[in-house]
Amino acid sequence: MRRAIDHQAQYVLGHKTPNILELYTLGRKLGQGQFGVTYLCTEISTGIEYACKSISKRKLICKEDVEDVRREIQIMHHLAGHKNIVTIKGAYEDPFFVHIVMELCSGGELFDRIIQRGHYTERKAAELTKIIVGVVEACHSLGVMHRDLKPENFLLVNKDDDFSLKAIDFGLSVFFKPGEVFTDVVGSPYYVAPEVLLKCYGPEADVWTAGVILYILLSGVPPFWAETQQGIFDAVLKGYVDFDSDPWPLISDSAKDLIQKMLCSQPSERLTAHEVLCHPWICENGVAPDKALDPAVLSRLKQFSAMNKLKKMALRVIAESLSEEEIAGLREMFTAMDTDNSGAITFDELKAGLRSYGSTLKDTEIRDLMDAADVDNSGTIDYGEFIAATVHLNKLEREEHLVAAFRYFDKDNSGYITVDELQQACTEHNMTDVLLEDIIREVDQDNVSHFLP
Repeated sequence: MRRAIDHQAQYVLGHKTPNILELYTLGRKLGQGQFGVTYLCTEISTGIEYACKSISKRKLICKEDVEDVRREIQIMHHLAGHKNIVTIKGAYEDPFFVHIVMELCSGGELFDRIIQRGHYTERKAAELTKIIVGVVEACHSLGVMHRDLKPENFLLVNKDDDFSLKAIDFGLSVFFKPGEVFTDVVGSPYYVAPEVLLKCYGPEADVWTAGVILYILLSGVPPFWAETQQGIFDAVLKGYVDFDSDPWPLISDSAKDLIQKMLCSQPSERLTAHEVLCHPWICENGVAPDKALDPAVLSRLKQFSAMNKLKKMALRVIAESLSEEEIAGLREMFTAMDTDNSGAITFDELKAGLRSYGSTLKDTEIRDLMDAADVDNSGTIDYGEFIAATVHLNKLEREEHLVAAFRYFDKDNSGYITVDELQQACTEHNMTDVLLEDIIREVDQDNVSHFLP
């Protein structure tokens, strides 16, 4: 059993801190993660802008959650000073939140920058990979395993400088000692290393993940995918990497050689982060060609990025006001809100329903939620959109009753849609079902173990 925590009685940080509001002004919301919300914040004494990640203490429901937050802050301090790792400014605590103030990265996500630029080459991919693997090397040399490298966790400080790329999220990172074996399954299915799925891994898993990112940077699609979540894991464990499909025939042998050595299924034979940085394709004055890659790569990258953004749609709001029992009764809740039994919820029904569940959301927030959840722009939310909006929230993917719910919702068991098929599938099928399917497939990416045998 998880031990409940009296948040008022204990400090997460282990000591009293100044009141953040005496030092900073909190501004607009920049983003939202599973534990907290990131805000723009301005230091009162200097006027300098930072990002503030505010973690809700009521979501830290067991001792391990508290330790995770402490460790994230420790690791950020430990890695401070590396030019491609976000700098922590300080951590503060009040009765309800832990606030982590850090350097502001306002240049957007890595993939978005690549897509906006339009012109894209192997050499550019090599420069970006060098930065990403440089972060891995720095972590490993300081005894830290990242465990959640993915493109969304790299932001640009400034959108005109690709070298201003910074790793921003160390929430799943851990300290390790040489030879130490880890068994907890964390990460995202696209990026997870085979030895993580086998529950016996060390820092080599980060190099595998960087290899997956490199494969995506050059082709626009992940190397391992399948019709189902379990199918993705089977593909990862099999370790077959496709270098035959487009655009691979046109990509340099050196790039393929590096990917093969990073995606080596045997961790002991995989390149270390340092060896990757010494590879001819990546090193200073390396052999990566400077000719433009096929435009189809950019368009696939755009689709892949858009698909991942589905997960990130600001659909977390409803679940903020739900207890576990209410989450288990999502269908009842939908039915209760759908007062005219039309099979869809209007803005007024959603507003009345949320009020009856004790939500204090403002009308504008409910409108934002409605707009985000209304995927097919019908002006109403149907059951599929409602489920997509609600199961996507908080740490719900950890709740075992949702695994059964997934099976229940996934009526036709159609599973996974490839990026190349996404556009076509959206046209052929009901748009909502496709997006619901996709979100159900991706919703547990932070805790893949629920889908293991």
